[in-house]
Amino acid sequence: MQEEKHFFHKKIFMGTLSVLSIALSILVFAKIVSEIKSLSIKGTQIPSITVSGEGKVFTRPDIGQVSLSVVGESKTAVEAQSLATASINKATDFLNKKGVDKKDIKTTGYSINPLYDYKEGERIFRGYEVRQSLEVKIRDIDKAGEILAGVTSAGINQVGQLFFTVENPDNIRAEVRKQAIDNAKSKARALAKDLGVRLGDILSFNESYGGIQPIYREAIFAPMGKGGSAPEVPVGENEIVVTVSLVYEIK
Repeated sequence: MQEEKHFFHKKIFMGTLSVLSIALSILVFAKIVSEIKSLSIKGTQIPSITVSGEGKVFTRPDIGQVSLSVVGESKTAVEAQSLATASINKATDFLNKKGVDKKDIKTTGYSINPLYDYKEGERIFRGYEVRQSLEVKIRDIDKAGEILAGVTSAGINQVGQLFFTVENPDNIRAEVRKQAIDNAKSKARALAKDLGVRLGDILSFNESYGGIQPIYREAIFAPMGKGGSAPEVPVGENEIVVTVSLVYEIK
């Protein structure tokens, strides 16, 4: 009886082992076939045509950005800091009153440096210079000139180059990309007709996007009433270009 049970268990084990061996062989065979097919496809040049398309749009910038600095100089570092801080606070208050949000005013630099004069080869200590720089985003770009004039009156003594750009370009890029793709597809259909072939699947796609280049503007000061002046800042437009390349299988 014991021998019969042992024989029965051995038979089940051998049957299970046989099933596993068959399954493993099937998996290995399928992998080999897949690799052979892959190599065959890679080694075969599929007839294809390549076309390119371009999309272009002009858009008005919606945000301005400018760097502002205050330089305070005095005999002591504390006095120089006080001068710079007073001017920065006055300029920041002015910006807030003109609708510039606090999150759009960022300190980009702060430094304290000793100053020296040189006379007949001798270095003479003059005092300290404190420099604080801000980066300001102007969302109401029609007020850019007024804001520049106001911050200089508020104590800002260095104004960097002002530039205009588009804050969120993704939606515009998607629109221009669609134009480029439609342009490329139209060229592909016309080319296929001239060649007397039919278009198959798109085999590859490439996109070239140069981004939205900022428009830099110099402030042009024009007379205003009450003896003041505000710069005229023409905004203009940005040109956004997207180029795509499509590779079609032909039949």
